[in-house]
Amino acid sequence: MITQKLLKEFLHYDPMTGVFTRLKRTCSRNKVGDIAGTIDSNGYVVIRIFGALRYAHRLAWFYMKGVWPRPEIDHRDTVRDNNRWKNLREATRAINAQNKRKAQNNSKTGLLGVSPHGVGFDAYISLNKKRYYLGYYSTSEQAHAARLKAERKLRPEYIMVPVT
Repeated sequence: MITQKLLKEFLHYDPMTGVFTRLKRTCSRNKVGDIAGTIDSNGYVVIRIFGALRYAHRLAWFYMKGVWPRPEIDHRDTVRDNNRWKNLREATRAINAQNKRKAQNNSKTGLLGVSPHGVGFDAYISLNKKRYYLGYYSTSEQAHAARLKAERKLRPEYIMVPVT
């Protein structure tokens, strides 16, 4: 198991930029001072350290706090490769899921919280594992606008705010 002390011997984390740099060589491909990590297929930064791939946002938490985060780590601005310290927070899966910004690939409308119903569209929003019906609308755009309005009202703390 990796310790915070060992992590800090091999990597430096800059909380202002969210970037890890190497302090020691761990293989022939990397050099001291290199930026550590690559972006995976889901948009997260992953870093290979001690033979294992680890998410940079979880490493950042461990680096700063000295303990592994128990629940998930949420990126406040929803940008998965933005690992600045001010952008990270512990979150439950439910809270992290509330950051969803786009519909699933199999969505018939392509809009989050909007589904076809007859000749119109239903709007809904989920909060705390409950789904709330927002109404029936003649266009998908109207239904989506209703969902966005409800999101701003119900979850103002989850509206994307630029992190500086």
